[in-house]
Amino acid sequence: MDKLNRYRGIIESKLNEVVALSEGAITTKQLREQVVFDRQRDNYLIFQEGWDGSRRIHGFVVHLEILNGKILIHEDWTEHGIARELEAAGIPKTDIVLSFQPLPVRPLTGYAVAA
Repeated sequence: MDKLNRYRGIIESKLNEVVALSEGAITTKQLREQVVFDRQRDNYLIFQEGWDGSRRIHGFVVHLEILNGKILIHEDWTEHGIARELEAAGIPKTDIVLSFQPLPVRPLTGYAVAA
């Protein structure tokens, strides 16, 4: 299996795990998390949508993108951090970019700086 397809499979598996684990934690039945995989553009999302009482909720929990052989983490509101999950699945830190961090901070994270 080539690197791109391996990374796609790992991302999809991990995002499905995150949603499965959080299903019991969401206390209101009007709020749900959904997973979106776009393999053509290599964007992978978890978003929450629904209602929390009278307040509308619609936003990203996780947004990942594969670009130039690296996984860019654009958004991550998971409890333990999706980067750690990707590492545990065998993706090296050199292929993970914390793109939500400002450029001057990225070299200090231990992850890749850019894609």
